[in-house]
Formats: sequence, structure tokens, C-alpha cells
Amino acid sequence: MKTSNPVLARLGQAAERERAAGYAPAGAYGQPGYGQPYPTDAGYPAAPPTVTPMSVDDVVVKTVTLLGITGLSAALAWVLVPDALVGVAWIGAAVVGLVLGLVISFMRIANPALVVTYAVVEGVFVGMVSKYFEVIAGYQGIVLQAVIATFGVFFLMAMLYRAKVIRATPKFVRGVIAAMIGIFAVILINFVLALFGVDTGLRSGGPVAIGFSLICIVIASLSFILSFHEVEEGVRMGLPQRYSWTAAFGILVSLIWLYIEILRLLSYFQGDD
Repeated sequence: MKTSNPVLARLGQAAERERAAGYAPAGAYGQPGYGQPYPTDAGYPAAPPTVTPMSVDDVVVKTVTLLGITGLSAALAWVLVPDALVGVAWIGAAVVGLVLGLVISFMRIANPALVVTYAVVEGVFVGMVSKYFEVIAGYQGIVLQAVIATFGVFFLMAMLYRAKVIRATPKFVRGVIAAMIGIFAVILINFVLALFGVDTGLRSGGPVAIGFSLICIVIASLSFILSFHEVEEGVRMGLPQRYSWTAAFGILVSLIWLYIEILRLLSYFQGDD
């Protein structure tokens, strides 16, 4: 089945190659040619190996698993990393997580081990950011508030998608992807400028920072629609079961991004008290 999503298109091609893995050209590695039956010890033809397609339940299980790993990693980092090293651990986990995220995003095959590693690293990142705001900056209760708000938005978007209030049309998909690329570019540029002492006001807690965080929260929320759509299309295309890890990875990325932005926004309001 065709799809306008380039990532799903690549995954679909990979899935087709996996399903046809046993049908190599005649003579290659001793395998029969295309359309030729598989030999058995008894001399009778056997059916080619089947690939179990992924389901929505597979994605749900993988997503919950990754969230559990991320949460456990965050809790351990919070407890084990001393306050003096929070900044170092924060930046280190952010860089490693970014690299792993890009590798997973641009790979054409699903790699469960890499996705789990990403969850562990992001757990350290989330733990350090959370500890900074809750303990070092002194915003009591902000982590629990951000967690509740994050999952509240997630379930709201899931209901809106299920009720078809928001549809992942090709135009919608292109618009959200373009907005995400633009936001990430702005965040990267702002980070580089901050290293040279330039304050753009995007993260300073003022009206501009509040407005920017609200924009990020809206886009992060809409990215769930893309993830739900990818899961739906992936199931419809019959992607192999292990690709559910890739789908769960996409949901995890959006959840972490949304959580961080909500955490920042809440800190701006608490900082005015």
C-alpha cells in the first residue's frame, strides 16, 4: 500500500524486502530463484518463512516499555548524580540522545537495541532537567505538574485523532513536519548564540519565552497525530512486528519534547511568584 509519508515509504520498502527475503535470485547463496518452492528434507516444497505483522497492541506494549525504561533511568540519574554534576550530565545526555535520535530516524531498519539505548540516555536527560527545576531551581511540585499535563495532552490528542476531529491529511503532515523542522532550527540557533553570550529572549522567561514555549507545546502536541497516523498506516501496510519499536520511538520523542516544554513554561509562571 502506498503512503505519502517518506519514512513509512522507506519502512514499507524494507518490509517488502524482508517478506521476500527467501526469494533470492536463482543460485545466489544456494537459494532457489524467484517463485521457486523451498526444498525440504523430504523433498516436498514448503511455504516461505512468514513475517508476523505489527499491530496497535504491539506499539502500545513497546511504548509502555520504553516509558518504563525512561522513567527508571530518570529516577536513577536523579538519585545517583550529585547536584554539582547535573549540568554536565544534562548536556552529555542531550548530545548523545540527539545523535542516537538522528541515527534511529534516518536508519531504514528497526533496531530495538538502539531504541532501548535511546530511552536509557533520554531518561538521564529527563532526570537531570527535572532535578534542576525541582531541586536546584527550587520549583517545588513542578515535575509532577508537568508529568500530569504531558499525559493529559497526549490522551486528549489520542481522543481527537480517534474521533477524527483532527485528520492527518497530506497537507497537515507536510505542515507539521515543516513546523517541527523550523522550530528545531530556531532552538539550535538559539543554543549556539547562547554559547556566545547572546540572549535572544526565547528562554529567558519573559513574554517572548512564554510565547515560544506555547508554540513548541502546540507543535509537539500535533506531532502525536503524525505518530498515530504512522502507526495506523504501518499496521495497514503490514510492517513486520519489530517495526513497532520504531513507532514507539516516535511517540517517546514527542512525549519527552512536550514534557520539557511544559516544564519550562511552568517554571516561567512560578518564577514570577
